[in-house]
This record gives sequence, C-alpha cells and structure tokens, in this order.
Amino acid sequence: MSWRLEGTYFESCNCDVVCPCTVSAATLPADEERCLVTFVYHLSNGEIDDVDVSGLSIALFVDAPQVMSEGGWRVGLFVDEAASPDQAEKLQAVFSGQLGGPPAAFSPLVGEVLGVERGPMEFADDGRLHRVRMDERLDMEIEDYVPPNGTEVACLTGMTITPNPTVTIARAIRARVRAFGHDLSHDAKNGHSAPFSWSV
Repeated sequence: MSWRLEGTYFESCNCDVVCPCTVSAATLPADEERCLVTFVYHLSNGEIDDVDVSGLSIALFVDAPQVMSEGGWRVGLFVDEAASPDQAEKLQAVFSGQLGGPPAAFSPLVGEVLGVERGPMEFADDGRLHRVRMDERLDMEIEDYVPPNGTEVACLTGMTITPNPTVTIARAIRARVRAFGHDLSHDAKNGHSAPFSWSV
C-alpha cells in the first residue's frame, strides 16, 4: 500500500519555549512531569491507497512520560468530520503507523490508545499564525517567533523527530484540549510549525 501526504504541521506542548524533547530527539526530560503535546496536520494534498485525502485535517494528542523515549505514550486522535468513513480509516491507519513511513517510528512508544474524536475541524494558516479548532474539544493557535529587532522567524535546524528537519520556534497564544480525559490549557507555552511532505 502506497501513500503520500503534503501540507502544514504545527504543535504545542506544555514545555516552556524551547522544548527539550524536540531538540534532543526525545531523550531529555520535558519541563513538566508529563509531556502533553498536540500535533496538528493539515493536508493540502494527499492520497492513501488511491483515496484522496486532500483538504482534510487531523490532530494527534499525546500524554507521555517526562522522557518521551521511554515509551508508554497515551494517544488520542482528532479526525475532521469532513472525512468520509473511508478517508477517516485511511488517515487513522497512516497516523497510527500501520502503513509505515515517519509515523511508524513512534508506534513502539505507544502504550495506550485513548480513542478517536470526530468533529468539524477549522484550520487556518496565516503567515506566522497557525490555528485549529474542533468546538470546545480542541482550540489551538500558535505564533512563530521573530526575535526583537529581527526580521525573520527563528528556527531550529537539524531536528530528527519532527515532520521537517527545520521547524519554527513558536509560542502558543491558545492551546486547549478538553478530550481523552484531559481538560488542560497551555497558553504561552512552546510551539513549532513547518511544511511537511511524506511518502511511502
């Protein structure tokens, strides 16, 4: 089975800016006792086993130990209700790692699947601002950081566990999750964003 996905990714977690997990390939401890992170993917173009998934969004919530590489992740998935049952099934197969590619690298770290939430996902990508909302269950907006007196967004390069080896340094304007047994807010905490292109 072959697939390809292209689009925009962004994330926010409960670490301070910048996240130790990101820069250490998940081998340094997070700033808090648990790493709580949400990854958002908007697919500008995509096809999974001849099923077109272009225009859809999906988000992955992870509740992990302070050192993420230790495994035991508790994972929940937000899936755009605009996806047909076939599209949703294909997306879940990719992002669970069942179909190989970059997501499969994290499969051995998952200890528990918390479930799937379906709903209307509103996505917006406006320059330095990246937003997603699924009613009261997911509400995130991050802003890429430009240093004082700077003209360009600050970036991390050479990253090995992010969807792109270069990601922005960003800060959450809002980062709220009310799903999968959590009710949390990480406003003003860490964020990253980047374009991505995956294929198998």
